[in-house]
Amino acid sequence: MADPIMIAGSLGDYLRARRALVSPADAGLPATGRRRVPGLRREEVAELVGLSTDYYVRLEQGRADRPSDAVLDALGRALRLGPAERAHLYDLARPPRRAAARAAAGGRADGLRSTLRQVVEAVPTAPAMIMNDRNDVLAWNRPAAALIADFPNLPPRERNMARRIFLDPDAREIHLDWNEAARTTVGILRMAAGRHPHDPELVRLVGELSLGSETFRKLWATHHVHEKTHGPKRFRHPAVGELTLGYESFQVPGAAHHLLVIYTAPPGSPAEEALNLLGSLTASRTASRTAPVITPRAGSTAS
Repeated sequence: MADPIMIAGSLGDYLRARRALVSPADAGLPATGRRRVPGLRREEVAELVGLSTDYYVRLEQGRADRPSDAVLDALGRALRLGPAERAHLYDLARPPRRAAARAAAGGRADGLRSTLRQVVEAVPTAPAMIMNDRNDVLAWNRPAAALIADFPNLPPRERNMARRIFLDPDAREIHLDWNEAARTTVGILRMAAGRHPHDPELVRLVGELSLGSETFRKLWATHHVHEKTHGPKRFRHPAVGELTLGYESFQVPGAAHHLLVIYTAPPGSPAEEALNLLGSLTASRTASRTAPVITPRAGSTAS
């Protein structure tokens, strides 16, 4: 099993990864001298933040005291971090005590209220599902099962979008923007690792994906983080072809690590027509499987 410390990464790892992405020009600094590494030097970050170089070096080496909110905010500005990246910075800078983290991980219940399942199943034509921050799919409706994966017939362990993206050989055919899907999936798992570094299921998942996918290993090493909110998504389905949908994500009340994700198509668009066709095909197959078998009664005659 992978080490939880390796799963979450350290504050120093994250600072090094992020300063490598910021050029001196981005930060308003002159690009002087020959550079052996990309991005900002340690002393340049320290200057931008208003710290001594020695203190910043100790931050990257994990030898400094817990930085203040003011220091973290200044680091976020200097490294040009977005909201999700700033949240991850705080998670790494203020990790929970080991015992508390393990207790919290053990208490992460993924059971859903029956009414939530009913809400998802009641969405008639738009694919909808509830996921946790490990990318486990906890609830889905018929359109989601028809478009994305046959969730009802998959073992619970396989109802995980990260496993499907990186380990399913058909993933690149289904997800047309596979590279972006892979990157955002890793980013979601990175966010979860910062919040729950001792979650045993997450530790196992990251270990499995690291062993099974070179692409995952490379993406994990970038320390990219992502929070699923909204955006476009392109699919290819063998029965209805390619379709571009938009998705919106909603945090489930009472479960901060659960998201309701709904995919929709613009009215009158080819994507809407494809979704309607897929729904019709799925309904007809379901009806044919569940239609009662009628046998003639004794003494009756066929006409």
